[in-house]
Amino acid sequence: MSRPGERRPVVVGLDPDPGRQMALAWAADEAARRRVPLRPVHAEGVPTRGYRGREVPPSWEGWNEALHTAGKQVLEEAAAFVTARYPQVEVDAVLAEGEPEWVLREQSRDATALVLGSRHLSRAQEVFGSASIAIPVMAHAHCPVVVVPEPQHITREPAYYVVGVDGSEHSAAAVDVAFEEAALHGAELRALYAWEAGPFRIFDEYAPQEEGRRLLSESVAGRQADYPEVTLHQELVVGHPVQVLTEASAEALGLVVGTRGRGGFAGMLLGSVSQGVLHHARCPVIAVPSKPATAQDGP
Repeated sequence: MSRPGERRPVVVGLDPDPGRQMALAWAADEAARRRVPLRPVHAEGVPTRGYRGREVPPSWEGWNEALHTAGKQVLEEAAAFVTARYPQVEVDAVLAEGEPEWVLREQSRDATALVLGSRHLSRAQEVFGSASIAIPVMAHAHCPVVVVPEPQHITREPAYYVVGVDGSEHSAAAVDVAFEEAALHGAELRALYAWEAGPFRIFDEYAPQEEGRRLLSESVAGRQADYPEVTLHQELVVGHPVQVLTEASAEALGLVVGTRGRGGFAGMLLGSVSQGVLHHARCPVIAVPSKPATAQDGP
């Protein structure tokens, strides 16, 4: 994420439902730990819950004015929530015009992280439904994207993060972020390499184990020296990567994955593992692009 001395904000896309504040709370906690500003963002293109039940204004001007007023209210409530929680955190709210996906992608250009919420009340509808923006935002954002579920999940002590390792460029970027997050939160780190056993497992079990050990060793090489305070656990597990990572992260502070992995299919917005853990995980999922964000990057 951001490097020492940088002041890139944590951006949080505000859900129009005022009762869903886990993403805002997570973003505020992260901004306070990193001592960076918090930027709540609301896109005017989406009616707020408080406005949905009202009569639609008879004109475009009235509609736009109503959306603008409702959006300002959402931002004011968010700023009050954050200030009460962390008076020292600078809040720089943005009310933007446009589709949420485009607005958040643009806001991610100079961000430390972009935070979104997810209820998981109906997993397929909430995360993958037509109204969801999580997948396209994660696929095109210029910084790590964090999807925070509602309600809050139970974590285990000692606290830990989980990161998926497969040897790809995206995986390497995820490992960097995972070490940084673990150090920031005083947590341990579990680096996992998972593989599915073939039909002749008795003959091909040794090779994937050796490959996994090699990839794990190469992926964490040098990071432990940079983060000596982080206790690292390297784990090789037989099973589908989505199932392995989901189970390992059940009581974690967060699950860190790359946005794409090895052997991705052309045309997919995200890698299959990234989509799978987003679908199933109950802890915050941090999806990391392989290229660090810069303000000059194009779409």
